[in-house]
Amino acid sequence: MLTIEAIDHVVFNVRDVEASACWYSRILGMDRTDTPSDQGEYRTSMTFGQTKTNLRPIFASQEGWFTGKSPSVGGQDLCFLTDLPPEEVTAHFRDCNVKVEVGPVTKRGARGPICSVYVRDPDGNLIEVSSYE
Repeated sequence: MLTIEAIDHVVFNVRDVEASACWYSRILGMDRTDTPSDQGEYRTSMTFGQTKTNLRPIFASQEGWFTGKSPSVGGQDLCFLTDLPPEEVTAHFRDCNVKVEVGPVTKRGARGPICSVYVRDPDGNLIEVSSYE
């Protein structure tokens, strides 16, 4: 029987790869990697821990970058985990001039209660940064 053990990567459809890569690096501390694809152009990925987020330009074709049937910008809603307390997360976002949409608030994570702070990336995706209590 098939069982899933982890997420390897996710793909964000973005308007501007460079702006998104800069945001994820500067605001969330992710590392950027640019690698050539089979078609010869470069693909940008943001890595953290053992996971990566690929930044797919919204104008990329299905032939150039196979993806879902209805790719859209700003439709993602992801929760990233941190060891920082929520007050420090909130202070970091404010120091970076990133508007806190909601939080800190207690929510239910995969392993129990988490304290979350919500912001939006340059494309309007809802980014939740949480820590377990």
